[in-house]
Amino acid sequence: MNRRLGIGHKWLRTLLLGLATLVVLLGVNWSAPAIATPAHHYTELDFPPLGQVQIPDYERYELANGLVVYLMEDHELPLVSGTASFRTGSRLEPADKVGLAALMGDAMRLGGTETYSPDQLNRRLEQRAAAVETGVDDTSGSASFNALSDDLADVFALFADVIQHPAFAPDQVELLRKQYRGSIARRNDDPGDVASREFRKLVYGAENPYARTMEYATLAAISRDDIIDFYRASVRPERTILGIVGDFDSAQMKALIAEQFADWRPQGTALDTTVPMPSQQAQTGVFSVDQPQLSQSYVQLGHLGGQLSNPDHPALSVLNEVLNGFGGRLFNQVRSRQGLAYVVYAFWAPRYDYPGMIIGGGQTRSDATVSFIESVQAELQRVRSQPITPAELQRAKDGVLNSFVFNFQSPDQTLSRLIRYEYYDYPSDFIFQFQRQVEAVTAEAILAGAQANLQPDQLVTLVVGNQANIQPTLDSLDPDTDVTQIDITIPSPPA
Repeated sequence: MNRRLGIGHKWLRTLLLGLATLVVLLGVNWSAPAIATPAHHYTELDFPPLGQVQIPDYERYELANGLVVYLMEDHELPLVSGTASFRTGSRLEPADKVGLAALMGDAMRLGGTETYSPDQLNRRLEQRAAAVETGVDDTSGSASFNALSDDLADVFALFADVIQHPAFAPDQVELLRKQYRGSIARRNDDPGDVASREFRKLVYGAENPYARTMEYATLAAISRDDIIDFYRASVRPERTILGIVGDFDSAQMKALIAEQFADWRPQGTALDTTVPMPSQQAQTGVFSVDQPQLSQSYVQLGHLGGQLSNPDHPALSVLNEVLNGFGGRLFNQVRSRQGLAYVVYAFWAPRYDYPGMIIGGGQTRSDATVSFIESVQAELQRVRSQPITPAELQRAKDGVLNSFVFNFQSPDQTLSRLIRYEYYDYPSDFIFQFQRQVEAVTAEAILAGAQANLQPDQLVTLVVGNQANIQPTLDSLDPDTDVTQIDITIPSPPA
């Protein structure tokens, strides 16, 4: 009995002590209720100016074999990442073997190396929670890695092995070929993808390197030897830029790079990297793709555009902000006031070393298709005929300049931009030149840029939708020109 009472008293004393402590803590931390302050209108809020972007220290050097290297230390996290950029791209593949560049880029990693089978390579990377990826897009190729700092030497050796000694295992090549055939079969499933693909063909031309599509026949024409030859022509030390960022010591990293890449030598004949340039726009007019199952229309309109080096680039970038987004003219007029669109946009989309596009469009209900197109065209014509207002100019410039810092959110993003400028032969401070030019943009400069670059007589207008439900019909857009129907039937595979 006494023992039981003793335990009970001890528990009671603990409870009382805890309650007393709680009271003391509440007394110490208690404060008077906060007095609510009235909310301010957003125009009354003051925000400090954004800080100046600071480029982290980096080093650029070259190996004797021509490999260009960028190093940027960042010790915030115990991680290292790197990317090798190769001067290649699908725009440089033969016209009768469209898909060769992408197939080479994917098989370069998935096909294993001369040292490790695909499964062995996967296991070695998984054991280190690391990744090595490769690929080729329209204008370039790349290989990348991500690793913990402690595993850098091992993962970097695998990365170098993938770049220099890919095996292109036949079974993996055939697996990729099967996946590509599946993508061809499904390419008309998404009406938005159909609109984008067919619009590029109308602007650049169906056989142009920037618009042509992989078909069953072009895929079947690609042999494993073609893949190896394209790899040897594309992935070469003198045409590679290697960038590494993360938690490493530069002296040790240089030694590691020398160990893995100093003896790399090119094989075969180098790829002709002459950039194909569209000399003129392929077509103009109104075009349609009939999709009876759709209840809305997917619209794209525009024409051939320019390059980032265009002197009007800063002014047109500000114009993009005037037209788009919440508060932009298209959103306010076409979507909010007229209720004609679910999605609406129009923007100048330049490219680094070939003409991009000026492209607009969106999604609207079938019976509003013509009104939607006319409304977007009217807004484009308006920015060509009268200057924007001072308020619009200030809002748009602020939007462009305030978004500038998002180009430098992390060291790897900054390094990627430096490498991209070297790849396309732009000055390393190009984006800072652009920033200063945007600051100097005037309403008059925007008007002049719009008049010089927006060409209403060159418009291509494409509608993917249910033609029977489009009333008035697309013919009403231009009574003097017939609407051209586009056949998107996928050619059958070769026997």
